[in-house]
Amino acid sequence: MKRRGFLHALAGLAAAPWTQSLAAPPSSLHVFGTLPAPDKVGRVYAAGAPASVLVYCVAPDKLLGWPYSLSEAARAFIAPAWRNLPHLGRLAGAGSSMPLEQLLAMKPDLIIDAGTVDATYLSQVERVWRLTGIPYVLVGGRLPDSPRQLRETGALLGVPARGEALARHAEAALADAARARPAHSERLYLARGPTGLDSAAAGAINAEVIEVAGGVNVVKEGRGLVRVSKEQLLAWSPDRILTLDAAFFEHARNDTFWRGLPAVRAGRFHLLPDKPFGWLDFPPGVNRLIGLGWLSARLRGDTGGTSWITQAEEFHRLFYGHVPPREMLARLLEHA
Repeated sequence: MKRRGFLHALAGLAAAPWTQSLAAPPSSLHVFGTLPAPDKVGRVYAAGAPASVLVYCVAPDKLLGWPYSLSEAARAFIAPAWRNLPHLGRLAGAGSSMPLEQLLAMKPDLIIDAGTVDATYLSQVERVWRLTGIPYVLVGGRLPDSPRQLRETGALLGVPARGEALARHAEAALADAARARPAHSERLYLARGPTGLDSAAAGAINAEVIEVAGGVNVVKEGRGLVRVSKEQLLAWSPDRILTLDAAFFEHARNDTFWRGLPAVRAGRFHLLPDKPFGWLDFPPGVNRLIGLGWLSARLRGDTGGTSWITQAEEFHRLFYGHVPPREMLARLLEHA
């Protein structure tokens, strides 16, 4: 769709009731309020972590701050001009830490959230828009929709060429994963948190990388984020275990229970990079595209190596606008 036609469609969405916006398949944007013209958007408040990554990648100069606290280690992987953006607090989901009075005082031109789209989130978005009058856009954030998210956000923020460049990379990553799916689907477990016993059930946005890469999530019961037991893990006996938590990884490699799992004994236990944003999750945003490529290759028999440092450099350059020193990336990938 040409840019003028796309923006005309967005204007139509902005004028429609939110319930009608759900029935608009060409767009991943659910719009509340009247959108400012793209060239008038200069101050964007990201309501949650996935949205902050999306805005940072597409139009970093418009991002007011981070909705969660970035560690100093993570900030070292951010482009220098944006390392010291303030921690503002989040608005999305349960436990919002952003008072509406403070939000109004910041005078954002637009609020953006990204991720799950359901009645609960749409109701929250509508409520904030009605109370503040600030235009609010919820971007559908499933991993397969990454190209559309990037294109539409680029148009929304007045940087369509930037959005298009990122979208093409996302399309290539998704196409590669779909084209080269492994002949045998491995059974994978995503170990979250300091004990590794938190995970995400099949179908959850936090575990999408596993399924899109062609793996099988062993966690079948429950919805969203779940807690599992050691007995369940023993029964599942996953072929491969993935984590982003370095402290858990070090603990598990010296723990009797975890070392007793066949995947750990066989060296199919992987610590994926989490800086500046996770390759698998944390947050479940467009940052996962590099993790999708890594996992797709691993499931096809790629053993990793220095080629992934080069691919990480390219991803950081394109998406984050900053290439960390090669040795920093090598340390992140040491146990991947």
